[in-house]
Amino acid sequence: MHTVRRYRLGKRAERQAETRSRIVEAALELHTTIGPLATTVSAIAERAGVERLTVYRHFPDEKTLYAACTAHYMALHPPPDPRSWLSIDDPRDRLRSGLAEQYAWFADNERRQASILRDVEAVRARGSLPDRPPFEGPAVDVLVSGWHVRGRAQKRLRSALGHALSFYTWRSLEREQKLSRSDAVDLMIALAARAIRPDAKT
Repeated sequence: MHTVRRYRLGKRAERQAETRSRIVEAALELHTTIGPLATTVSAIAERAGVERLTVYRHFPDEKTLYAACTAHYMALHPPPDPRSWLSIDDPRDRLRSGLAEQYAWFADNERRQASILRDVEAVRARGSLPDRPPFEGPAVDVLVSGWHVRGRAQKRLRSALGHALSFYTWRSLEREQKLSRSDAVDLMIALAARAIRPDAKT
């Protein structure tokens, strides 16, 4: 009797996990094509082959749904790991390597990222997203540590690095201004160096 009950509970949990996975995949597909703002619960339910109530049962609010979508997206398209850059001692070389990897990731994920980021401020205003992308904070921490600066210089440097790591910065430099990858990276390295020594002569 207990064995049968455990089997039934196991099968039920398996079905629930499969349903949850379908919902997340459906939501992510919509987010990366038409964008989060245009994505409705009805559209997610239809694409996943479930009822709207089932979507709400698994994800009672936008925040939990977006968190699941973000985790799934990052699993499918893992961004560079900033910790791997710590093996590079020279701060400029570290930044060059990090930006080259990050810009390559932006290029590979451009269409999907553009669809999501187009709506990100409106979604964030509803409290469904954190204040900054999950990648940016750890990456800045790793990159700023190599320069060994404090106070106002560190604050300026963090701002420069956050700007350099932005999808919008990459798209402006490479897509709009038509810079090569190496020129775009070199320009951001120069920005970081000037952030530390704003009065330095060129």
